[in-house]
Amino acid sequence: MNYQTYHIPANFTDAGKLFGLFAIRNAIEAALLAVPPVFLCLRFLPFSITTKIIIALTVGIPLGGFALIGVRDDCLSRFILMWWRYRRGRGVITYRGSPERDNKRRRDK
Repeated sequence: MNYQTYHIPANFTDAGKLFGLFAIRNAIEAALLAVPPVFLCLRFLPFSITTKIIIALTVGIPLGGFALIGVRDDCLSRFILMWWRYRRGRGVITYRGSPERDNKRRRDK
C-alpha cells in the first residue's frame, strides 16, 4: 500500500473567524448589541466626556463580550431562538392517577 502524508496547517480550524477566536456571526451580533447603548450613552448623558466614556464602556464591553463569547458554543441569537422554541413548545405532564382507578370512579357514578 502506498500511504501519503498530508500536512494539516495549525490554523486550519481558524477559517471563518476573526483573529482566530471569534466567529464572524458572533462579532456581528456583538456590534449590533453593543453599539446602540454606547451611542445613546455618549449622546444623551448630561456628564463630561470622560464620564460619558466610562459609562459607555461599562455598558458596552460586557454586552459585546457576552455576544462575542456566545452561550454553549452557539451564537446568542441561535441560543435565544432555541430557548424561545423550548419555552413555547414545552408540555406540562401531570399525574392524575392510574387508568384502573379512573375506570372504577366512572363505574361508581
